[in-house]
Amino acid sequence: MGVLTGLPIVSAGNLCCCLWVIAGGVIAAYVLQQNEPAPITPGDGAIVGLLAGIVGAFVYLIVSVPVSFLVAPMERIVVQRFIERMGDVPPEFREFASRGFGTGLRLMLGFLFWLVVGAAFSTIGGVIGHAIFQKKVPPAGSD
Repeated sequence: MGVLTGLPIVSAGNLCCCLWVIAGGVIAAYVLQQNEPAPITPGDGAIVGLLAGIVGAFVYLIVSVPVSFLVAPMERIVVQRFIERMGDVPPEFREFASRGFGTGLRLMLGFLFWLVVGAAFSTIGGVIGHAIFQKKVPPAGSD
């Protein structure tokens, strides 16, 4: 979840109902069920989904830092070209745009956003994963 959300083009999958975040919760529930001999409960799926969302937010932050610094020069060029084509722009705004748009602040706000939203949607994914991958209990006395 965190890696796919942190990559520039691939992260667009989250525009489709937080696809990568929900998938992270589903996969976490699947892995939990595979490691348990008994069926997991919906609460187990929700908890493992929540934990997947929290871990995913930290992975997003770790992946986004180098990606942001690699993409920042290209963003500045695009913004400068856009301002040049606008024509009548105040000099203060031109100076602000040439310095960049606060990469650190953007990373921190993105992290906090994915910490909250990612935790919520991956919890939903964990419950969905429970419903899909729950082991069936054989009926009593069917030996």
